[in-house]
Amino acid sequence: MKKFLSVFIMLLIPMVGYSANYVEGEHYTKVSEQASNKAEVREYFSFYCPHCMKFEPFMDEIKKSLPEGVALELNHVDFLRQASPKIQQMLSKALVVAQQLGMEKKLTGALFNYIQIQRAIITSEKDIRNIFVLNGADGDKFDKLMTSFTVNSKAKLMKKNQDFFAKKGALTGVPTVMVNGQYRINSQALDKKDFVNDYNKLIAYLLTLK
Repeated sequence: MKKFLSVFIMLLIPMVGYSANYVEGEHYTKVSEQASNKAEVREYFSFYCPHCMKFEPFMDEIKKSLPEGVALELNHVDFLRQASPKIQQMLSKALVVAQQLGMEKKLTGALFNYIQIQRAIITSEKDIRNIFVLNGADGDKFDKLMTSFTVNSKAKLMKKNQDFFAKKGALTGVPTVMVNGQYRINSQALDKKDFVNDYNKLIAYLLTLK
């Protein structure tokens, strides 16, 4: 029994020591007293943000390492200057439609490509529809989903989340990643030589905080 306890304590020591290396105000910032209803990692981003496009492969790696039951949620924002809030809100809905169609990765990639690589301009919902159809989506399903209660509700929730943290001064740019609606990751403070691993460990640590 004593031997078992000794081994258990030795296993705990590195975990406690590593967790202590993450300092509030340096590696992460507490931005809310109220946690989200479920465990999540939420990325605030925009299709008009070139850094967000470059950040996507990294977030794909982070998603693979998340503990079971923890979701990676994408939260499109509407406050960038490159397009009107109305167009950006259409793109928030389009993101939800892509998720509902089971084509999130392909269609978000197509939107990033259209805006960031082709430097094309979205002026209406029709433009978004054309992008989706050209990339294999069903046009009729797109039309129905864009007016559905589910899609509109989730897009409104994105806007609500955005406005809540913007008013607090916690969301001033993108990409921004928050854990459980309480902690914003300060990625500039993480280990640049082992960034993915350090990022994953910080997320794991923040998921344990109350």
